[in-house]
Amino acid sequence: MPPRDAIPEPWFSFLTELDKIATSTARLDCIGGFVVTMLYGLDRPTGDIDVLEIAPLSAADAFAEVALLGGALYRRYGIYLDRVTVAQAPYEYESRLEEMFPGTFQHLRLMALDPYDLALTKLERNIERDRNDVRYLARTVPFDLKLLRERYVAELRPYLGNPRREDLTLQLWIDAIEEDRA
Repeated sequence: MPPRDAIPEPWFSFLTELDKIATSTARLDCIGGFVVTMLYGLDRPTGDIDVLEIAPLSAADAFAEVALLGGALYRRYGIYLDRVTVAQAPYEYESRLEEMFPGTFQHLRLMALDPYDLALTKLERNIERDRNDVRYLARTVPFDLKLLRERYVAELRPYLGNPRREDLTLQLWIDAIEEDRA
């Protein structure tokens, strides 16, 4: 895992500009490839920071003007914030958030979902990149598969549109992780 205070370019400059835009503490609840690469060290490209929540609303509005796809910061750095509206996070995820780069920015607080919650946000989409990210996390953390299943059942399954399909997906993930471990 890379040092938590090491933010490569162009991410550091992009985030520094966001920090200057914020007039008070702004929390971004981050998921996706940005978290897997920055916090857990997976070597794969990503061009955005997927966020579930930006708080307060005034920061979300200010960031939307410049940091979304097509905005001024995207044109300058080629990366952007992506407000994710389709990924379902486990119900209690906020209680397990971890600040990614504490003390680096004056106002900006990049909060990462814990690795189990992060994996579960990828369950419904389940594309190859998501499966690879989850297998990587399972090796790196390493995952307690009982905890992954328990969190799924208690905090995610009740909120899914097609839980039987996601039950199968989770079981396939667990089988793949167990195969990797064998």
